[in-house]
Amino acid sequence: MKATDDTKARPAADADTPRRRPAGLGVQAWLRWFWRTLTSMRTALILLLLFALGSVPGSIFPQRGVEPGKVAEIFKNDPSYAAWLDRFWLFDVFQAPWFAAIYLLLFLSLIGCVIPRTGVYLRELRRKPPAAPRNLARLPLNASFEDDTPVEAVSAKVAAKLRARRFRVATGPGWVAAEKGYLKETGNLLFHVSLLALLVAVGAGALLGYRGNVLVVEGNGFANTVAAYDRYIPGFQVSAESLEPFSFQLEDLQVSYVATGGKRGQVLDFLAKLKVHDSPEAPARDYPLRVNEPLEVNGTQTYLIGNGYAPTFTVVDGNGDVAFEGPVTCLPETVSTFASECTIKVPDAKPKQLGLSIRFLPTTMRRQDGVLVSTFPGALLPTAQVRAFAGDLGLRSGIPQSVYLFDPEKLKKMEPLVMAADPLEVGQSLELPGGNGKVTFTGVKEWITLQIAYDPARLPALLAAGGAVIGLVFALTIRRRRVWVRVAEAAGGGSTVVEVGGLTRTEGGDAGFAEEFADIVKALGATSAGVNDAR
Repeated sequence: MKATDDTKARPAADADTPRRRPAGLGVQAWLRWFWRTLTSMRTALILLLLFALGSVPGSIFPQRGVEPGKVAEIFKNDPSYAAWLDRFWLFDVFQAPWFAAIYLLLFLSLIGCVIPRTGVYLRELRRKPPAAPRNLARLPLNASFEDDTPVEAVSAKVAAKLRARRFRVATGPGWVAAEKGYLKETGNLLFHVSLLALLVAVGAGALLGYRGNVLVVEGNGFANTVAAYDRYIPGFQVSAESLEPFSFQLEDLQVSYVATGGKRGQVLDFLAKLKVHDSPEAPARDYPLRVNEPLEVNGTQTYLIGNGYAPTFTVVDGNGDVAFEGPVTCLPETVSTFASECTIKVPDAKPKQLGLSIRFLPTTMRRQDGVLVSTFPGALLPTAQVRAFAGDLGLRSGIPQSVYLFDPEKLKKMEPLVMAADPLEVGQSLELPGGNGKVTFTGVKEWITLQIAYDPARLPALLAAGGAVIGLVFALTIRRRRVWVRVAEAAGGGSTVVEVGGLTRTEGGDAGFAEEFADIVKALGATSAGVNDAR
């Protein structure tokens, strides 16, 4: 009966009253959770690690912007493997979408870390050391001794000595509080701000700078114009008029190798002799370009990044006209011996177009099985093995073709003229059958590949990296530590009891602080009293 009465006593639910929805995560809550997760220190460290790991493939695999020849060699030797690498942008790591995503997330994470940390740091700078605890004997490090001077004089003396040791000091009735090690937080903040500045500098360099690659053969030159580059990557704010108007000519390339011993064939030195004009009106000046010694003209740097051979040929067609004359760039098969492959396409030859596939050997030797190989990277005994084809090269089809390689499908449709012939030495010629002309091996030149880069944020990036290192050193080596002193008149009168306690705000830092704490106690006036370790 009672239960019935209670049931009747409860008001019935109004049918028009809306039911309360259960609490859940809406869009705003998810966004807040995402931002808090992104700006946490753990996420920043993970993204920084991913940023470092993401840069590793850029040093393992050749990059198109730096070594386009090596990229082309990988595509030639293993097209399917190269295609898979290219799908993951491993030949353009620093332009990959996944690398840009890591970069932007790290940028946002550091902003979210730095802004609140800056506020905390500024509040810490204004905050006085906290008052001394009542029982200093409970602190990890503590000591006590007696002094013959009055309480007020002891407090003043203790405060002065702690200030002399560069502690921040606060005083109160019967106590002195001191704190030191604010540079730890300064270093921590400097590290994060410097990382953020480094990312900004990298982004500014990509926005306002440019870089490109060019291949130059001995005797040829280069003018810093967009059309002269083999590969040109400008920043979004860079125009053709932004390029520094300098030019140079490659007079000579000298490469020295180890001639004997177990290291035979290893490179000793590269020296590219340039004739440089800093501007169209400036007089020429000589500059010895070496690896890691770039040419710099008003902030634009030219780096030597590669070399190879460019043998020279003269091709006379079936009508007796010179259809081709000059150097041809060869791609090295092996860097240790510089055995190389060259391609000459002669679309103007008559009566048929000619295609020449040439294998160049700098120092030729015939093995016991009859195969010709190169045994040394220097051009001691250069030879050229020529294969010749006649027919339509497909150059007028409008479809782009590589200047270094033949299209295998096009080559199959051409007429083979010479498939096996004795190697040509300098000055020797090869007659092409069917009245298609003659090929003469006329000499050997060398080429260099250069990277030309302009990065206005290079110095800020260097300063930011230095600041990050300094901040990290401060954060890892400096300890926040506090010292409290309580002074009181002894029970029997006539002297002052001084109690000292010490504490570090760094986990595991008490052991390193113990020796400093003992020195502080001694400096405050202790003679024979020891330091108690309450840990």
